[in-house]
Amino acid sequence: MFEQAVSLLMANPMSFFWMVIGVVIGIVFGAIPGLSATMAVAIFLPVTYGLTPVVGMACLLGLFVGGISGGLISAILLNIPGTPSSVATCFDGRPMALNGQADKALGGGIVFSFLGTLFGVVALIFIAPFLASVAIKFGPHEYFAVTFFSMSLIITLSSENLCKGLIAGLLGMVFATVGLDNIEASRRLTLDINQLRSGFNVLTVLIGLYAITEVLENCKNVSDNEDAELQDVTMRGFGISVKEGLAQWWNGIRSAVIGLVIGILPGIGGGTSNIVAYTVAKNNSKHPERFGKGELAGVVASETANNAGIGGAMIPLLTLGIPGDTTTAVLLGGLMIHGITPGPLIFEKHGDLMYAIFVLLLLSSFTMLVVEFVGLKGFIKVLKVPKYYLLPVIVILCAVGAFGLNSRIFDIGSVLFFGVVGYLMSRCKYPLPPMILGFILGPILEVNLRRGLTSSQGNFLDFFSRPISGVLIGFTLLYIVYSIYRVMASRRSILITE
Repeated sequence: MFEQAVSLLMANPMSFFWMVIGVVIGIVFGAIPGLSATMAVAIFLPVTYGLTPVVGMACLLGLFVGGISGGLISAILLNIPGTPSSVATCFDGRPMALNGQADKALGGGIVFSFLGTLFGVVALIFIAPFLASVAIKFGPHEYFAVTFFSMSLIITLSSENLCKGLIAGLLGMVFATVGLDNIEASRRLTLDINQLRSGFNVLTVLIGLYAITEVLENCKNVSDNEDAELQDVTMRGFGISVKEGLAQWWNGIRSAVIGLVIGILPGIGGGTSNIVAYTVAKNNSKHPERFGKGELAGVVASETANNAGIGGAMIPLLTLGIPGDTTTAVLLGGLMIHGITPGPLIFEKHGDLMYAIFVLLLLSSFTMLVVEFVGLKGFIKVLKVPKYYLLPVIVILCAVGAFGLNSRIFDIGSVLFFGVVGYLMSRCKYPLPPMILGFILGPILEVNLRRGLTSSQGNFLDFFSRPISGVLIGFTLLYIVYSIYRVMASRRSILITE
């Protein structure tokens, strides 16, 4: 299959060009505080609409890999994580920079970002086909159970407030019901507006929530870049020696496994994995007192974990059609606009494209390594560009991209509408990930529930009598009960202390 994938890529040489463009732009978006890999992929989705599937995915995957890694630049030099995946990188990266070791922090972060990405992609290559071969035996009952389990994780683990996470997830499901019913084609929540008959386009929702919302959020602090003290860097070689790199081998492997496992779990993502890996590294260190004061192991743990999560998050996306995190949720939209439906049959229907994706991820990781080292000074200069120049350009790109989907002004209005909705939710401390993933997973949950009930003549007990669906639904219910108990216990302890 890899031979066919290489042939497909060679037949589309522009895929390499767009991959490099994606990596460079992704690093820029990752490095600038307030922007993110998710935002980069969402903005460039319409750009890929006119490209072939392999060329379009090359661009989006480059944006994904570059965006996740680019966050370490501002985390180390400005003490501002460029993306949520680089929060823990600040803990030791910035102290190292202040101690005159910015080159070591950046070099270590870039090298282990590369190694973490390789680890995740290799795991994706071996795990995804096996999981797809198992999932191909799934029926509507099993798909309902898997989606139900995924939504429980999204709601409970992506938010500090269980109730707000639940509300956000349900709101996303409500927006997903707008339009014609997928089974009976009856109108739902259209308010007699003809444009709503086709529902909200997933791309307009993604662009609005992740691009316009971020623009509105950043409008109130457009001068943050100028007020921060940017650290000058003189890079010597790779920043770290071979001996220093080898000393981190166990820390790197352990962090990569943590990032991979957390990446596979839907709805958690690199924002959690980097902190978990950092905590584990500190707890298992012989010198935990050094952490927070400029310890290379802290940077290595954070950056290895968040990049290993790239391959992990792609596993449920490709094999089950369930996004592992918010960025892969946007990638799901990218696959859909090219007529590719992720799921167990994807290796049978689009096997050459899937292996081309594996190759592109590997090439993107090598490209990211080279581009970050060669263009580091250029990316540092980009950090000095005022946001009041960047934000209007982003808004224009969002509007042009939304209009280009179906040549409708209505889609531009939808982008702005969801941007305002996202901003209001953010101001009220409601998390966005449960909403967008509820929007994507809601229809999958509904369709498979109705198909399952139809096949079992309305007997819901069939969902529990089947081994896979029964175990998953039972485990999900137990997990929800445990999450509610944990929240209640936490509130009780707070009341006692007060």
